[in-house]
Amino acid sequence: MSVKLIAELCQNHNGDFGMVKKMVDAALENGATHVKIQHIHGKNLSFRSQFETGLKLEDKRVTIKRPFIDEYQRLIGLELSKEESKEFVAYVKSKGGIPMTTCFSRDCIHDLVEEGYESIKVASYDCASFQLLRELADNFKELIVSTGATFNNEIEMAAAVLKEKGVDYTMLHCVTIYPTPLSEMHLAKLEWLKSFSTRVGFSDHSLVERDGIFASKAAIASGAEVIERHFTILEKDETKDGPVSIKPSHMKELADFTKLSKEDQAAQLENEMPNWKIELHGDVNRNLSDAELLNREYYRGRFASPRLVGLNDSKYMIFNWEETSI
Repeated sequence: MSVKLIAELCQNHNGDFGMVKKMVDAALENGATHVKIQHIHGKNLSFRSQFETGLKLEDKRVTIKRPFIDEYQRLIGLELSKEESKEFVAYVKSKGGIPMTTCFSRDCIHDLVEEGYESIKVASYDCASFQLLRELADNFKELIVSTGATFNNEIEMAAAVLKEKGVDYTMLHCVTIYPTPLSEMHLAKLEWLKSFSTRVGFSDHSLVERDGIFASKAAIASGAEVIERHFTILEKDETKDGPVSIKPSHMKELADFTKLSKEDQAAQLENEMPNWKIELHGDVNRNLSDAELLNREYYRGRFASPRLVGLNDSKYMIFNWEETSI
């Protein structure tokens, strides 16, 4: 089985396109098949008042605190331009890889087509944004859809939308806890996802310095055909996603693991953790944890398409699930 390995650069480039190129080189030289950036722009960040101070109930936070202006300033410092995105596509292709990006808002779909993308990632919080899925399926050859913080009935509905469109798609199992403990991986979901997708994979957010790439290996041994991992060439404290990002040596180790037989993969895992199947298998029908629900509330709707330039207030934005025309 050939396994696709996605190096997710996220914002680990710190807005430096020279760093993007260095990361592309390091990822592809060490076995990645795809290299992915994220189309995140400050103009799409929605202002929602409940996240300015966060809400608490009996000393337990029930809403994330993420003030708009702080997040806006952080994001615009990490943006890549349209010209840089185009160059990214060309550069990855010239090196023999497949360029990808995550589409976070419907109004950037036209730009992504112009920039030359053919493979698009849908983030977990948009798995149930069915209008976004329809529009992406009309414009791109391949969709890779993450399913974290999404209810099972929503996943089934998303699969129905994609099947109706006839697009080539993969569903990624994901747990949206950052970082994700091994005991919360619930890899049993991979087998369940096969009911809705001919190809399944895993987006891994485990803590690298503690767990290495064990969860990714376990997912491959359990049938995952796509692995997505945040990737960096910087130290873990130099970027926001550093602690859950693997280095080039980890990517090579992962690529080498994909070449082993299933028997050898299982033997290697059992040598490291004899009860790995029990520890990482989990429960298909579990309820989403408090942490996942907290993240879902904030991140689902974090980005939207502004009706008017310069207006980020959610009252004047079109969310990815709305059927309103952009």
